Amino acid sequence: MSDLILASASAVRARLLKDAGVHFDVRPAYVDEETIKESLLAAHAPLRDIADTLAELKALRVSASRPETLVLGADQILDFEGELISKCESLDDARVLLKRLRGKKHTLVSALVLARGGAPVWRNVDSAQLWMRDFSDSFLDDYLLTEGEELLSGVGCYRLEELGIQLFERIEGDYFTVLGLPLLPLLTALRQYEIIGP
Repeated sequence: MSDLILASASAVRARLLKDAGVHFDVRPAYVDEETIKESLLAAHAPLRDIADTLAELKALRVSASRPETLVLGADQILDFEGELISKCESLDDARVLLKRLRGKKHTLVSALVLARGGAPVWRNVDSAQLWMRDFSDSFLDDYLLTEGEELLSGVGCYRLEELGIQLFERIEGDYFTVLGLPLLPLLTALRQYEIIGP
C-alpha cells in the first residue's frame, strides 16, 4: 500500500506521476461534477475557483475513507472567453468545439489539492494560455479520424503530448499544467510530506 493515493481516473496524470518516480495507488473519487459546476456558476464563482473546488472535493471524498494517507485530487477546466467548457461527449461535439477554438486563445486551469485526515493540507492552481492555429477543415477531419474517441478524455479534445500539438501555434505556461498535473510544485509538496526523497 502506498503513502499516496491519486483520486483520479486520468491515465495521463497517472503516467506523469509514474514517470516521475512517484509510488501511488489509484482510487478515483466520483463526484457529481456537472451539478457542482452549475451551482458554482450560478453563484458567479470565478472559473479558477471551480477547478480548485472540484480538486478539493475529490481529495476529501477519498481522504474521508483513508484518513491516514495523503490523497491527491485534481481537476482541470477550460476557460474560453469567460465560458466554462466541459468535456465533449462525442466526436461530433469535439468537431464543434474545435471549430469554436480554432484561430483563438483559451485558458486551461489545472488545480491540485492534497488532503489528509479529511482536510486539505496543500493546494496549487496554475493556468496556461493556448492559441490554436487557424487549421483547415481537412486537417480537422484527419485529426478526429486519427485520434478517435480517446481525445474525449481531455477537456479541450486534444492531447498535447501527441498529435494535438499540431493544433497550436503558441502556448504560454507550464507544459504539465496543460496536461492537467502541475508537476513541479506537486513534487516539492510531496518532498515536504516525505512521499519522495529530499
